[in-house]
Amino acid sequence: MLKGQLLRIVFVVWVSVSVIGCTGLPEGVQPVKSFDVQRYQGVWYEIARLDHRFERGMDSVTATYEVQSDGTVTVLNRGYVVEDGQWKQAEGVAKFVSDPTLGHLKVSFFGPFYGSYVVFKLDKENYEYAYVTSYNKDYLWLLSRTPKVSEAVLKDFQNTVKELGYSVDELIYMKHTAAMKL
Repeated sequence: MLKGQLLRIVFVVWVSVSVIGCTGLPEGVQPVKSFDVQRYQGVWYEIARLDHRFERGMDSVTATYEVQSDGTVTVLNRGYVVEDGQWKQAEGVAKFVSDPTLGHLKVSFFGPFYGSYVVFKLDKENYEYAYVTSYNKDYLWLLSRTPKVSEAVLKDFQNTVKELGYSVDELIYMKHTAAMKL
């Protein structure tokens, strides 16, 4: 009996640590303050990212965010799978981890499992570009309201993330050719 209770406690602690770890912040990265989710909603074009299996082989990737009446944010990620010649999309939901004025949300595409969504740099004047990461430095995105950014924004992104310890040499730069065919 005692062994079964101990196993349950260990399991609950393990799940709790796993979930908290996935909604945490990477070392040295802080979410933006004075974040306005109303201004953030809408379509964002992916400009650059680190490779990961969810978007491998895609171009013309976009993310669309829509604030719901309950304060959650629906997420629609969409990309063109070049090899298959077809569009793929994933729908999810995001919630603020704590303070809704901090750019730190948790997003889920798979039921009760959430991962960090951290906006750590943002064009606060016009909300034209955003630097986004997750709970560790294996995930990184440069998002923009347009399919291209200025050379100045691109260089700032590269310099900023390099200083934070991201693998700048491994960045993938997005093509938005399939989006132009719509």
